[in-house]
Parts: sequence; C-alpha cells; structure tokens
Amino acid sequence: MKIPFSSNIIAFAATKRRRWTLFLLSGALLISIFFLLFTNYLVKELSKDELEKVKVVADAYEQLNNPSLGDYTKQFQVIRSTTIPLIVADKNDSVSLYNNVDTAKVRQDPNYLKSLIKKWRFFNKGIKLSDYQYIYFEEKDVITLLRFYPYIQLLLIAIFLTISYMAFSSSRRFEQNRVWVGMAKETAHQIGTPLSSLMAWVEYLKSSNEPAGEEVIGELEKDLQRLQIITERFSKIGSTPELATYNLNEVINEGIDYLRRRISKKVNIYLANEAETEVYANINKNLFDWVIENLTKNAVDAMTGVGELKFNIRRSKGFIVIDIKDTGKGISRSDFKTVFEPGFTTRKRGWGLGLSLCKRIIENYHSGEIFVKDSEIGKGTTFRIRLHEAQKDSLPKAAPKFEIN
Repeated sequence: MKIPFSSNIIAFAATKRRRWTLFLLSGALLISIFFLLFTNYLVKELSKDELEKVKVVADAYEQLNNPSLGDYTKQFQVIRSTTIPLIVADKNDSVSLYNNVDTAKVRQDPNYLKSLIKKWRFFNKGIKLSDYQYIYFEEKDVITLLRFYPYIQLLLIAIFLTISYMAFSSSRRFEQNRVWVGMAKETAHQIGTPLSSLMAWVEYLKSSNEPAGEEVIGELEKDLQRLQIITERFSKIGSTPELATYNLNEVINEGIDYLRRRISKKVNIYLANEAETEVYANINKNLFDWVIENLTKNAVDAMTGVGELKFNIRRSKGFIVIDIKDTGKGISRSDFKTVFEPGFTTRKRGWGLGLSLCKRIIENYHSGEIFVKDSEIGKGTTFRIRLHEAQKDSLPKAAPKFEIN
C-alpha cells in the first residue's frame, strides 16, 4: 500500500516532535529530582549543625531555671557567646527572653518579636524547653537560599524547556519548508530534461518539411519513456522498491547515453571499467538511475556546461566502487556532509533535494554508501558510491520502504 509523501512528512514530524518532547521532559524531570535530593541533603546537614548550636544555648536557658546550680556563670557565657538570633516564648508567643535581635525595632514595634517568631517558625518549629516554653531561632541565609534553590531551578528549567521547544518547533518548520522546496525543485529538475528535449523536437518538426525519421521518433520515444520513469520514481515514494541483479556497466551507460544527447556538447562524459569484466549488483534500476542522473546534472551545473565527467567502476573486497569525478568548481571541505542535507544549495537550481535523495536511495535502500571522496575548489569533485557485489544469477530481494523524511 502506497503512503502519500505528505503523510510521510507529517508522520515523521509528529514522531520526531514526540521524541524530542519526551526527551526534554525526561531530562528536566531527572535534573529536578537530582537537585531536589541534593539540596535537601545540604539543607539537612547545615541545619543539623545549626540545630546543635541552638540546643547548647537551649540547655543553658533551661539550667538558668534550676535553683540547685547556684553558679550560673557558665550558662550566661554560653548565652552571651552565641551569635544566633534567639527568642524564648510560650505557646501563645508571649516572649520572655530574646538575644541578638535588633532592640531598636523591638522598642518601636511591640509586635516585632511575634512577627519574627512567625517568620522563623515557617522554616523550623523551634526547640521545646518545657511544657510551656519554646526557643525559636533564625537560620542562616545560606540555608534559606538552599531551601528556595530547587524551586528557582525548576523555574529556570521550565523557561529552558519553553525556549527549547520554541526553537525546535521553529527548526522543524524550517526543515519541512526545506524539504518541500527541495522536492519542488527536484521535480522541476527531473522533468526539465525530457520536457526541454520534447519541446526542441516539436520546434524541429514544425520547421522541417520532411516527415520525422526513425532517429527523431526514437529520441521522442526515449523522452516519453523518461517521463514515464520519472513518474514511476515519484510513485515509489511510500512503497517498497524491489531489487534485482543488474549489470552496472549497462545501467550507467544507458543513463549517461540518454543524458549525453541532452546536455551541453562541451561536456565530455565517459565510463571507465577498471574491473575489465561485467560487474553486478542488486539494485532497483529506476532508483539507481535517478542517482546517476542527479550526480550527472549536478556535475554539469558545477562545470557550467564545459568540462569532463568520468565514471570509474572497480572491484574492492566484495564491493563495487563507483567514482564520479567532474572538473567543476569544487566543494569546500566543511560542506562534504552538508551537501547531502535536504535543501542545501549553492546555486538557484540543483542540490536542493537531489543529493539527499541519492544518499537515501544508496544507503537506505541498497545498503551501500555515498560520500564526497575528495574535492578541490576550482578543480573538481569526486563522489564515491560503494555497493555490495552480487552474482549474476542472484535472486531479487525486497528493499526497505522508500520514504523521504
């Protein structure tokens, strides 16, 4: 069952969006849990040290109410030496003692101490001195900051996720636009050659007083067949292409022979077979021919209609290696991988989706490899294709579903 190209794009985009959303949410959740646990641990450790100091002071206050001691010098020294703000109050927050508290504010506001108790009690319940009295204390600022730190971090993570999602959505829309633009360019690029040829033959027939000969009819048939092949290529998007064993010399020769008569006469195209014998591979002929056509047209464009294009075939350890070398303007090393991305282009036409399709056809559907072998600015570029060699009588086999993502 064929799946429309638009459905593939929508399904791919939705899947990719769900994966990224799940990834970001999972990452944020793990980070949040880690820091919540870590900060809670720090708060407990710091609070434990603070609490021990307050307990020493609380013991001193309790001993002041013990008439059997007689000498309270040590207890007063402990109380005076502490720098922790303290308030001793009953259950009704009626204050009996306080220490290290701003006395000026106490005199100005009768409820100042009660407000401090409420504030301090929010973070700790204080220490029980007796059935009626409690000692409340102010914890260090660093502990208070640590208590709020996880929530501040959660807010920052939420902001980060929002910005990341917006950036991803924007990137996704941009990528989809690149694919659509590339597909439109590739469609025009594909039908351009046979359509231009047919128009030229029509003009020739109009201006000629003689009936069309066998050569003209043969070329017209080739152009019509090419349009049919192009239709079949695009119809395979969303379907499962079949692979069969073909002689690569014949397939490549057939492709470049058709193109040779429809491109600039100043471009010399030829095939060199270093293997010196027939070489076979399991391919889908129409799709593989699409790769040869795209690479040829890109090379002709890069050479601006003047130069040499050489196809070289050889065997190498169970593989068939095809080098496509042109004498064009070359590609910078930083763009060796970028040229295969959808929408990449250095000129008004070509390389919008063509090389991306070549990569998908060769690597995903023929289990091969295509890459820029080498290139030099102003001298030319060599693309390399590697395919598994097949025996002449090997059986056809199914390839993965042909989709453009």
